[in-house]
Amino acid sequence: MKDQKIKEEFLFGKNNYKWMLIGLLVICIGFALMAGGGSENPEVFNEAIYNFRRIRLAPTLVLIGFVIEVYAIFVNPKKEK
Repeated sequence: MKDQKIKEEFLFGKNNYKWMLIGLLVICIGFALMAGGGSENPEVFNEAIYNFRRIRLAPTLVLIGFVIEVYAIFVNPKKEK
């Protein structure tokens, strides 16, 4: 029993890590697009905070990034060629 070598394997394969990196990049892009829109003067309201990029595009990219991350976790590494 002690003579048998224990084969250590990574939990995820190369393909899984590639998809995780892609998902992380999409999430980071989404958060970067959400940033900004502040006003120099707190007494003045800036309408730029409600533009399409911050309200629709950025949160959608963040959600797509999380979906990619879930996909990366569930991809079977055994099917890699």
